[in-house]
Amino acid sequence: MKTTLFLALAIFVAGYLAVWIASIRKYEWPGPRELFVGLVTNFFDTLGIGSYAPTTSFYKLWGLVRDEQIPGTMNIGDVLPSTLEAFIYITVVQVDVLTLTLMIAASVVGAWLGAGVVARLPRRKVQIGMGIALIVMAGFFLMRQLELFPGGGERSGLTGWQLAAAVAANLVLGALMTLGIGMYAPCMMIVYLLGMSPKAAYPIMTGSAAFLAPVASIRFIREKSYNLKAALGLVIGGLPGVLVAAFIVKEMSLYWVRWLVIVVVAYTAVMLLRSAMLERRSAA
Repeated sequence: MKTTLFLALAIFVAGYLAVWIASIRKYEWPGPRELFVGLVTNFFDTLGIGSYAPTTSFYKLWGLVRDEQIPGTMNIGDVLPSTLEAFIYITVVQVDVLTLTLMIAASVVGAWLGAGVVARLPRRKVQIGMGIALIVMAGFFLMRQLELFPGGGERSGLTGWQLAAAVAANLVLGALMTLGIGMYAPCMMIVYLLGMSPKAAYPIMTGSAAFLAPVASIRFIREKSYNLKAALGLVIGGLPGVLVAAFIVKEMSLYWVRWLVIVVVAYTAVMLLRSAMLERRSAA
């Protein structure tokens, strides 16, 4: 079953690459800051921080990407780093394959539906959506930092109503991920609440992100709702970031890094909501 998942993922990624490459008319190569964002966010993503909220913060604070293009840029640029993470964690960590497969499938359906809406939203609505999303993510990060998440159990899979609940939740998370709410923190909370092993969260999180990102990306590519330079920065900088974290660093204390992320993400949320308010005044 894992081999089948890997083959399916390879097909998804090949389709995404074919659509993306065919759509590019003129390449804009990333600069040092775009590469830095890709390297740092995917390095910490592999260690369990998550990349979407920190990436949004970098883009907003440095003015690298227009607000309405941030969701598409992240979804498109993080496909290959997320795929690499998924291959590593699905191979190394034991998890019930049926649970993994159904949760991944649900996230893909959610992403397809969500991307179709987000890719067409005007800037102000994207700003409001991302601002609220970042506040939610800051809340998840704070809960995790204060150890308010349940400790989880020992199970590697789910059955019955618990499996149905996990699948339904992952469908919603797949849709929300297209707006910039990362998969990792909320998915980990769901896995913990349902009594699964904390380690089992990693293949589920990375697998869901890896499968849904190519699907969502195609809709963003067709709408041209992304920044090519920044997306390439995530790809080129992100791949070595994943490899260094997974095979060299492996694990490190992230206590103070998480506090920094909480502060920066909360500040970025306020800035996005402020931009939406100014956009409204300007339109008026």
